Amino acid sequence: MALKIIQPGLLTTIQDLGRPGYFHLGIPIGGAMDRMAMRTANLLVGNDEGAAGLEAVFMGPEIEFTADAVVAVTGADIPVLIDGEEQAGWTGLPIKAGQRLSFGYLSEGARAYIVVSGGIDTPPMLGSRSTYAIGALGGVDGRAIQAGDELPVGLSDTGKAGASVPTQLRRHLGSPTELRVMPGLYWHRITEKAQNSFFADEWKVAPEADRMGYRFRGGQPLEFVERQQPFGAGSDPSNIVDGCYPYGSIQVPGGTEPIVLHRDAVSGGGYFMIGTVISADMDLIGQLQPHKPVSFVKVDMATALQARADRAALMAGIRDHLA
Repeated sequence: MALKIIQPGLLTTIQDLGRPGYFHLGIPIGGAMDRMAMRTANLLVGNDEGAAGLEAVFMGPEIEFTADAVVAVTGADIPVLIDGEEQAGWTGLPIKAGQRLSFGYLSEGARAYIVVSGGIDTPPMLGSRSTYAIGALGGVDGRAIQAGDELPVGLSDTGKAGASVPTQLRRHLGSPTELRVMPGLYWHRITEKAQNSFFADEWKVAPEADRMGYRFRGGQPLEFVERQQPFGAGSDPSNIVDGCYPYGSIQVPGGTEPIVLHRDAVSGGGYFMIGTVISADMDLIGQLQPHKPVSFVKVDMATALQARADRAALMAGIRDHLA
């Protein structure tokens, strides 16, 4: 079986849960920006949670199916159409050979996850089918899908239509969206006034938001504690001698516009990091549209660990519901 790509959408890539273990070599984990949505879509069609599917940004593709299958769409709020008739999202949907899956206009969120029973079966690279376009790894020749592509699908006898996930088991963005942050190694580099304003201000997602990172603007510029820049750190006070970047770390080049590094981010560089968005909130960032209001909330380690446990419990609840 194959999926025939009639129209690719704005930017649609093959993704799974990524390729951990290579960050020290400069190769990011990659994978789905909204991992919970990807896991849930796979569960809905009877796949392993790590099977590969499609991540569509803002606009969905148009796909013709060459065999009967079960398909599910999760993540962003976008109308799901089979041969032009609207279907439910977050639901395992039967689709017949020759039918076409397409989409309406997105109303909330930024990324939809499209998963088919059997999973997309392109060749894995470094243990993952995820597309890392900058490094030309995974996906289809290391790139986003294009019209005319035929994506192979694995064999499956577990696809079962009809299951769905209720709204109470889905995460919602809120307005403003709250992103919880633990102050980081370089927190002392900004003044107390700047520390307070960073968390007090409302920020908005800038148009420069992609798989490498999300830029935010609208808050007050940060004030730096004066110091003599060490050799190799550069002249700007936001520069440091090169350091390692964790996922979710927040750079503020020049002290003006924070950038949260995401799945395809580089592993190190010469900008200081004000803190790190906790792991439990990283999926939310992947669903933020440009101009969406955001507030950063200061938390401690205990709160971060509890949030991670709560997120795991929510995922466990989805598994139990679909079992």
